[in-house]
Formats: sequence, structure tokens, C-alpha cells
Amino acid sequence: MALPRRASKSPEAAEWNEPEVDHLTDRGSPDVLDAFDSDEDTDKDSIELELEKAVFGDESGFHKRLEQQGAAENGRVPSAAHNGTLRRAVEAEGEDDLQNIADADLFVIDAGPSTKSLQPTFAHIQETTADDAVWHDSDDDRILVSLQSNPRLRKLRESEDEDLVNGREYTKRLRRQFERLYPVPQWVIRSRMKENPKEHQIERRFESKKPNPASSGDDMSVDSDEFSTTPLATLLQQPKSLLSSEQKTAKGKRKLRPKVIDMQRAKDVGVAQPSAITSLDFHPHHPLLISSGPASTISLYHVAPSSVHPNPLLTALHVHSTPLHVSIFQPPNGSKILFAGRRRYFHAWDLSSGRISKVSRVYGHQNEQKSMERFKISPCGRWMGLVGSPRKGGGLINVLDAHTTQWVAEVQVESKGGIADFDWWGDGEGITAIGKGGEAVEWDGRQNRIVGRWVDEGAVGTTVLAIGGRGSGAKALGGDRWVAVGSSVGIVNIYDRRHWASGNVPANPKPTRAFDQLTTATSHLAFSPDGQLMLMASRWKRDALRLVYQNWPTSSTPLGIITAVAFAPFSEMLAVANEQGKITLWEIRA
Repeated sequence: MALPRRASKSPEAAEWNEPEVDHLTDRGSPDVLDAFDSDEDTDKDSIELELEKAVFGDESGFHKRLEQQGAAENGRVPSAAHNGTLRRAVEAEGEDDLQNIADADLFVIDAGPSTKSLQPTFAHIQETTADDAVWHDSDDDRILVSLQSNPRLRKLRESEDEDLVNGREYTKRLRRQFERLYPVPQWVIRSRMKENPKEHQIERRFESKKPNPASSGDDMSVDSDEFSTTPLATLLQQPKSLLSSEQKTAKGKRKLRPKVIDMQRAKDVGVAQPSAITSLDFHPHHPLLISSGPASTISLYHVAPSSVHPNPLLTALHVHSTPLHVSIFQPPNGSKILFAGRRRYFHAWDLSSGRISKVSRVYGHQNEQKSMERFKISPCGRWMGLVGSPRKGGGLINVLDAHTTQWVAEVQVESKGGIADFDWWGDGEGITAIGKGGEAVEWDGRQNRIVGRWVDEGAVGTTVLAIGGRGSGAKALGGDRWVAVGSSVGIVNIYDRRHWASGNVPANPKPTRAFDQLTTATSHLAFSPDGQLMLMASRWKRDALRLVYQNWPTSSTPLGIITAVAFAPFSEMLAVANEQGKITLWEIRA
């Protein structure tokens, strides 16, 4: 049973009539229980129906609402006729008669502006954001930020004594620092190139190129469309222009003191790598340094120890599943980086175009060249020497044309155990190679024959060989004065070649001096480009590096286990890498 109520003629005047409650005092009355327990359906009057319709809606309004929602999702908006009908209905019947209007007519879905009105606005936004920010806060010009007070902000300085900058300049430098750490993704660059191909020709980093038939010979297999990377010209344009080494080096040859050397440690190069660094090389003209190792990554650094951001990383290249053994700049201009691991192929990274080509299979010499991780480029940049696989009775070196990768000649060394090491003459026209038994040969590339043979004195397991002192030796043997030979017991013999001549090489020369500072096998020998320094090191003992000077290195010099060394082109710096993946940089002062 419905509760009793009294209705009025108008909804505004409707009042609820309170039920009679006198008989409710008797809770056990059967009339009360019957009133609440009855399931009998009762008819609803017009006021109750109107209230339910206003709150919950009805079936017809629900269907109209669904139709209107579907039209909005399809991009249609209510027509002007529909809006006019609603406005006339409200004016005719007044606010009191809104109950006569369907629910679907009381609400309008705002589907947004049409496509035609959106296009001019969107084009304007694109044009604004491409050149400058849409909005600038005027308060940024009045804010001053100290770059020296906070250690985390010192990297934003352009000079060491700079301190205060305004808010707008501070924002620009933060954005610039972020872009250095997180470059623009390649998918963004490619999308920009599709939209504006003329404006983004410089940013084409991963555009594959067809191989040039003239750049490869018939004796090698060259795959030049494998992948590519950023050209060196673009790298040099992104930060400030890099000064060449010639511009930073004082004119004239400096002379070092004979017994005491001034070595100053500079900022380390980069951060520690995930593996040991087995190869280091300086660019012949620009202050650049490359490093590589078993982590299969080549890192290219800008050598600037005195800048605000010392020795930053310019770029890195990862080669999948290829632990790298050697990576060097191709002389004389350093336009390419050649790198290889213990594989049947090596790669050439063209820095001018960014293209990386893969060179494999020396045709006709596949059985002799099973691995290409041991190679050296001549100082003139014309020839490339590859140590072949050892064979019974000795070893061999395959000589290739460095530009066309064609096979040119073969150098054979008769020594038990194969070839220990070799080095190019200073003029790039010949090779000095030595076997593990101490037998050495002098090969002249102009005559394509061996012009001298000699044996290292007291050779016990020869490990490494180096040539230095260019310009002061016999011209017939490349003009180099010194040749140094290291052994498995740490003894290093150095020979003076000034009196050697082609066809008159002594069979058993006497060493000018023998160095016994190392107690383990010699793994590295290197002469400085000016011929005044000779470095010897062993990777089998910690801090085992010597320059034959009394004051350096000392017992407290942090070197670690040496895995790679390199002199700068003008002998002004020394880079030393260790097994922990760190590169320390030392300035050589006269």
C-alpha cells in the first residue's frame, strides 16, 4: 500500500502529506504489518512519474540518447534546426513545461570544432614551435641563477669564471645539456626528413648507399651497404669547431731532458668501459682519440683536458658479436677508422660520409688468412699488412692496397712458432718483421723482396717489435734510426740502424742498450713520434710501465694493468688504458 499524500495542481505547490501516526504506537497491530508486508502493486500518479522521468529518464529518452551519442562519435554535431526547435519550445512553454521536452533535447554533445576550422590553427602552431617557443615568462629575465654555487650546475658554464645567468639563458643551457646527453631519436629525424627533405639533408645519418665498384678490387669481398653512422663533418659541427693539433702545438721541435721528465696528469678520458680497452689511437690532425675492446664498442673522444667539459665523448659505434682487437685511424689524413676482431673480416668506417663497409675473404689466400685481428697501416696510408695464420716453418704477412683492398704481396718469415710482430718503415715502403724465435727480416716493398735478415741477441720468446726515430736512420731502410725488440722475460733490446743499409744488414747485430726494468713478458713497445721517448709495458703485472726515466712513473702512479698505450701526433700527450676500462691522459712537458 502506498503512503497517503495530497497533490496540488502545480508541481511547485506539491506538498507531501504526513501520514497518520497515532496507530503506530501499537507495533503489534496487524494493520501496520499488513501495510509494510503487502506485495500488492499500486498505481503511480502523474507527479511521481514526472519525478522518476526527471531523475532516471524513460525508455524513449534512453534510445534518443544512444542515437545522439553515436552521432557525436562519428563526428556529427546537432544541427541548427535541432537547436532552434529546442529554443522555441522553451520560449513557448516556459521553464515550468520543461518536463514535456524529451531528455535527448535537453543535452547537446560538444564534439569540438569542425575540421575546416582546425587546420589554420594547427598550421599556425606548427610554424611557431618550429622557430621559437610559443610563450615566454617575463619573470625569467629577472631571475638570476648562480652556476658556481651548485656543483651540479657547473657543467653549464661556458668559461671557468662564469657565475650568474638569467632565467632564460639558464633554460637554454639546460635544454642544450639535455640534447647532448639524449640526442634526437632517429625516428624523429626520419619523419622530419620526409616532411622537409631539403631542410634536413645534413641530418641523413642512416641513409644506405650502394657500393662503389671502383673502391674495391677483385681480390676482396666488400659489403659497403651494411650500415652507416654520423659523418665526422657533422660531429665537428655539433659542438664548437675542433682545433687541429697543428694549431694547438707550438712551432719548433722541443727537446726533453735526458734523466728527468715532467709528466702532468690531465683529466681522464670518458668513463670506465664495461671491459678492458685493447686499442688506442690518436687522430693525425684533429684532437680525437678512439678506443675499443672486447665490449665490441668503438668510442670517439674529443681530447680537450682543459675545457669546461674535459675530453667529452663524441660518438660510439657498437659492432654486434665482434670483440674488437684493434682500431686505428688510417693515415695520413685519418679519414677512415679501420677495426677488426678475431674474425674473417674487418670493417672500414668512412668518417667523411659515415658509411661503414665490411671487407672479408682475401681471394686466393683464404686458408692463409683465417683471422684479421692483427693488422697495421703504413704511415703513408697506402698499404695494409695482415698477419696470416701460422704455418709449419714460419709465418707470413699479406700486404694489401689500403684503398682498394687488393692483395699486393706476401712477406714470409722463417721462424718456429710463426710471426711475433711487425712494423712498417717510417716512409711506408717496407716492413720489419720478427718471428717468435728472434729471426727478423727487412722487406722492401719497392723491390718486393727481402733485403736483409738478422737475429735478435739472446732472444727468448720474442713478443713485440717497434720502429722509431724517423728521419735519422738509413734511408734505404725507411729512414728510421731505432728498432726495439721485447721478449717473454721482459728484456728489451734496442738497435741503432743508422749504419744499416740495403743489402748490408748485419746478421747478428749488437744492441745499443738492453733494458731489464720489466720482470714479466713485454706486451707493448712504442716510440714517440719525435723519437725522443720509448715506452715499454707488460700486461702481466700491475703498473708495469717504464719510460726509462728515474722520476716517472713512481710506485704511486695509478696505471693499473696496462692493456693499450698511444702517443699524440706531436708527442705532447700519452694515453694509457688499463684492464678496468679506464683511460688516463698525461701531458708530456719539456
